Amino acid sequence: MFEGITTVAMNFVYLLLGISSGQSFPPPLSAAKEREYFIRLQEGDEEARGELIEHNLRLVAHIVRKYYSTHKNQEDLISIGSIGLIKAIDSFDFENGTRFATYAAKCIQNEILMFFRSQRKLACEVSINETIDVDRDGNPLTYIDIICCEDTIAEDIDKKIHTAKALELIRMRLCSRERQIITLRYGLGNIPPQTQREVAQRLGISRSYVSRLAY
Repeated sequence: MFEGITTVAMNFVYLLLGISSGQSFPPPLSAAKEREYFIRLQEGDEEARGELIEHNLRLVAHIVRKYYSTHKNQEDLISIGSIGLIKAIDSFDFENGTRFATYAAKCIQNEILMFFRSQRKLACEVSINETIDVDRDGNPLTYIDIICCEDTIAEDIDKKIHTAKALELIRMRLCSRERQIITLRYGLGNIPPQTQREVAQRLGISRSYVSRLAY
């Protein structure tokens, strides 16, 4: 329902975007008429909401022209401010004694300020697929090309788990000399793997014994 009303309001705003004189906007409602429309809105009268939107668009245009006169695209701000106006109409409590124009003005400005903040945030964001250079063949070079690396985290974790299990089995099943041979031959733990000849020379045993045990 809110989206439908927003669309209606936006269509109405677009019809007025080329109007430079405030006289072209529908006149403000009297206090009595405004209260009548809010009562009807509270009872679910969608036509009353449309009247409140239409007769307060002048306030949106006034705020945009007064506070954002140097902005390059005031039409966008009028559209954004109109969303703030609709939010104000939907949330206003006419029983609390506050003037609707005062409340709506704050909602309109808040909506515009939220838009500016989102624009500043987007301006600081950089896409990893953004082209920053070209290679000598004319192919684009992006940030992802620079920062990408081969992800081996899963493989490294899997290797560490299997190594720990292997060391536990070696500790439980083999004698001290056999554990030493297997550990040196396959580089288990924090040492690099060694050849059969290197293991045999280091431990002073035959190469055939290393081969028989390692396989």
